[in-house]
Amino acid sequence: MAELLQHLVNGLVLGGTYALLGIGLTLIFGLMNVVNFAHGEFYTLGAYATFAALGLAGAHFFVAVLAAIACGTALGALCEWALLRPLRAESIDTTMLVMIGVWIAMQNGELLIWGGVAKSIPHPFPTAPLVLGPVSIAPLRVFVLVLAAGLIVTAYLLIHTTRLGTAMRATFQDRDTAALMGVRIGRMHTATFAFGSGLAAAAGALLGPVFLAYPSMGDLASLKAFSVVILGGLGNLPGATLG
Repeated sequence: MAELLQHLVNGLVLGGTYALLGIGLTLIFGLMNVVNFAHGEFYTLGAYATFAALGLAGAHFFVAVLAAIACGTALGALCEWALLRPLRAESIDTTMLVMIGVWIAMQNGELLIWGGVAKSIPHPFPTAPLVLGPVSIAPLRVFVLVLAAGLIVTAYLLIHTTRLGTAMRATFQDRDTAALMGVRIGRMHTATFAFGSGLAAAAGALLGPVFLAYPSMGDLASLKAFSVVILGGLGNLPGATLG
């Protein structure tokens, strides 16, 4: 029983971060009809951006995590504006090929900048685990779980209680009618891709210190995110979270 509880706690930590990946991926597909094969690379970018902010800029750990999220969001917005917006009228096959190209380019760029040796990301948390009855958990993992849960709640609040979220949901349901009602579809696409990329970067920034950062770390994470989205239903946010 104790071993089962320990696995459950560890699974919640990983599940929270994979939920962030799944929410971002399902938002991008549901609203933009884009299969984002580069999603895992934004996850990798989050880990490396945290490493860079800590090592090069000497930022505090929490500031470095926020900087990584901002970096992923900004690059996502640039990617949509420069690569996907001109292809909005093209078929899904074309955008899939483009995103495969982005995936390869980002992974090789990370390899060129940081090398192929895995990087350990320092953090300020003590290594001694917290013991709660039969379960022990590292303080870093507690931080990851709490922040991941907070970001999931923030994502739901943004989508369901803000004007931006209302416009995003309207575009998801019927983009032609949304456009007639004054919603700027291009801006919604940019905001959605940026938001989804930021969530992926957040997952990488959180799990990077738990494990290690290396150029291909996003491949398996991306595969798991696709599995989560398929299990939960494409375009289904609650399903992506529970999946």
